[in-house]
Amino acid sequence: MKVITKALLGAGALALSAGIASAQDAVSACLITKTDTNPFFVKMKEGAEAKAAELGVTLKSYAGKIDGDHESQVAAIEACVADGAKGILITASDTKAIVDSVKAARDAGVLVIALDTPLDPIDAADATFATDNFQAGLLIGQWANATLGAEAANAKIALLDLAISQPSVDVLRDQGFLTGMGIDTADIAKWGDESDPRIVGNEVTAGNEEGGLKAMEALLAKDPDINVVYTINEPSAAGAFEALKAAGKEGVLIVSVDGGCPGVADVKDGVIGATSQQYPLLMASLGIEAIAKFAADGTKPTPTEGKDFFDTGVALITDKPVDGVESIDTAKGTELCWG
Repeated sequence: MKVITKALLGAGALALSAGIASAQDAVSACLITKTDTNPFFVKMKEGAEAKAAELGVTLKSYAGKIDGDHESQVAAIEACVADGAKGILITASDTKAIVDSVKAARDAGVLVIALDTPLDPIDAADATFATDNFQAGLLIGQWANATLGAEAANAKIALLDLAISQPSVDVLRDQGFLTGMGIDTADIAKWGDESDPRIVGNEVTAGNEEGGLKAMEALLAKDPDINVVYTINEPSAAGAFEALKAAGKEGVLIVSVDGGCPGVADVKDGVIGATSQQYPLLMASLGIEAIAKFAADGTKPTPTEGKDFFDTGVALITDKPVDGVESIDTAKGTELCWG
């Protein structure tokens, strides 16, 4: 909870220093998310809309058709620049390929802030408001490792990632999880190059339930004795659980990241062992405040001390706590959840 408190205090400080730009005329902003169906991005949009209404900022929202729809995000950036937007908030589907479009927007005088998913390189955006995604993965890896105890040495691990393009959020969570498990990540800037025999394999899910189900089926075909499953998010975890259930596999340890209300409920029901909760509403509201401040006096946001992004906090949620890994239970997680 220390991380959450620091993030919220930071949010308050940012709001107070923003000179709240409600008096600004004709300030417009854009929110570009990966999809408009994932509860995470739905809540992000709600946060942006509420803060925009409060500050008198005109907000337009765009989204890809599916997670990974890079072309729609490029078109959205171009539309925002053409419309005279003062700032753009974006959760990029392809964190490398989007950089040229972001540069064009910044060259046109638009403030570009990455939400949730850092660009590659991270300084391709003016600022990033995000969960520490490596820390989110690290927490669930440490929890899984401690839960397994001596049996961690005999784990058979399935890694359910996001996309072949390996956006930064995908890599950070995966590599954080493996680090928490005590597994050598080889090149920490990408997933899938590890040689540890405990890893059965990596499959991509597009971050949805159907993708999680298919990915889990593919890995079970490779090794039916999988007993640990890392998932990029909770929808893919739900799909993985369905595949395991259909295969008659019980007692498999599933860990994930998001902290949405359905995911917290899955932790409570034993579908997911532990999840790392992030705070999309806070990311989006901070982003709108930053655009309002930029419109007022040209000031750009600054990162959390010691980091190259503004950390919006993360907390491990589980009803089976372990020594040495700070966590909150599902009762508290439900109070803080979204979606």
